[in-house]
Amino acid sequence: MYEDQEFIAVGCAVVTVSDTRTLKTDTSGKLAIERLDAMGHRLVARSIVPDDKRRIQALVAGYVANPEIDVVVLTGGSGITRRDVTPDAVAALGTKHIPGFGELFRWLSFQDIGSSTIQSRADAWLCESTLVFVLPGSSGAVALAMDRILKEQLDVRHKPCNFIQLMPRIKGG
Repeated sequence: MYEDQEFIAVGCAVVTVSDTRTLKTDTSGKLAIERLDAMGHRLVARSIVPDDKRRIQALVAGYVANPEIDVVVLTGGSGITRRDVTPDAVAALGTKHIPGFGELFRWLSFQDIGSSTIQSRADAWLCESTLVFVLPGSSGAVALAMDRILKEQLDVRHKPCNFIQLMPRIKGG
């Protein structure tokens, strides 16, 4: 990282996808918020939505349309069971897929949980001009993604490149 460059804070939304978690019991969403706050970013919105493709899409589409939100982090619903529809919901909104995120996440996760990482469909998309990241619902997975990938990629000072430095060109400026 290059400390001589000024940090750029971005507006973020955190969404927990779950049929059972509440704001009180949502440890993964809280962890994502804590990590974003520690990085210096602004929390604009936080939601919990059930594992329902249409409701996830509607919520994320609203966040994508909000000019104050640059990044959406979703936790939960990224597995392979029938109720796990988060990646499918977001993919339908995506304008550019970012396959390297999921590939890197699973590679890093393999070091912790071995071959069980193949059950994760963690992924990322650019939806219009908003970066959207789908993470598993476990706190360990959220910590891994935030600490080992997003901490650098959401920091303009990280070299040789990062998502934040691309934001002006993504937004058309």
